[in-house]
Amino acid sequence: MLPPLKPVPIKDRVSVMFVEKGHLDVLDGAFVLVDKTGVRTHIPIGGVACLMLEPGTRVSHAAATLASRVGCLLVWVGEAGVRLYSAGQPGGARADRLLYQAKLALDDSARLKVVRKMYAVRFKEEPPAKRSVDQLRGIEGVRVRKMYELLARQYGVPWKRRNYDHTRWESGDIPNRCLSSATACLYGITEAAILAAGYAPAVGFIHTGKPQSFVYDIADIFKFDTVVPVAFRIAAKKPYDPERQVRIACRDAFRQTKLLKRIIPVIEEVLSAGEIEPPKPHEEAVEIAIPNKEGIGDVGHRS
Repeated sequence: MLPPLKPVPIKDRVSVMFVEKGHLDVLDGAFVLVDKTGVRTHIPIGGVACLMLEPGTRVSHAAATLASRVGCLLVWVGEAGVRLYSAGQPGGARADRLLYQAKLALDDSARLKVVRKMYAVRFKEEPPAKRSVDQLRGIEGVRVRKMYELLARQYGVPWKRRNYDHTRWESGDIPNRCLSSATACLYGITEAAILAAGYAPAVGFIHTGKPQSFVYDIADIFKFDTVVPVAFRIAAKKPYDPERQVRIACRDAFRQTKLLKRIIPVIEEVLSAGEIEPPKPHEEAVEIAIPNKEGIGDVGHRS
């Protein structure tokens, strides 16, 4: 008999890990990456929030099962993580949070309140009054372009505009490649947090019509406090392998800013601005993937 699982809280996990050119499997009870020579690299899957699988990666059924059991999100991405092809949802998400999110998104008044709260949290000031979602989106775009220019000037990086062609990755300039790699890291852990909390990545408020609309909404709140300065700092050094340097720096930035600990509370904060009461879980709702062990203490006691 295996011992009972003791899950690592998402706020305490390694935020994101990239894997390429290998076979993911469970061998001798361990989650490992096996390269073409047969060398195994152990991955502590229970302590990782999101595993980004780049081209050249294969995944066994046993590996996908174990990742789901411990709540690690598997994301199949393109080269340098700039395109998302598929994602496996970690266990435990239920429909009550998703229905709450959808209800807010479908109510024009509630949606506008949520968008205004996102704006206020992101820019640390209240948005202009009597503006529609489209108008707020336009105001946000102007401010974002200005912030890119200011950060590029601060780090001494030549800057034209945010632009890249995902079909021709090497054609992009260094700053845009760094930014794309940095935001991919941020999107990965943001989607992991959204799914872990039981929400839908596709149901957005500012962004709409894309598989990761809500991911973009939430990630944008943290983008300029975390990954964008990192991207410009790395771009200023003109490294030989900017994507790898950006990933390492983003991993350190996520740990220093305790980003995973902050994402879910911010999601709850911005959605509560819609002033709609969250629905109660249904009686037949699926239980969480790894329930807390029963003990003799009260509900506030943890052994």
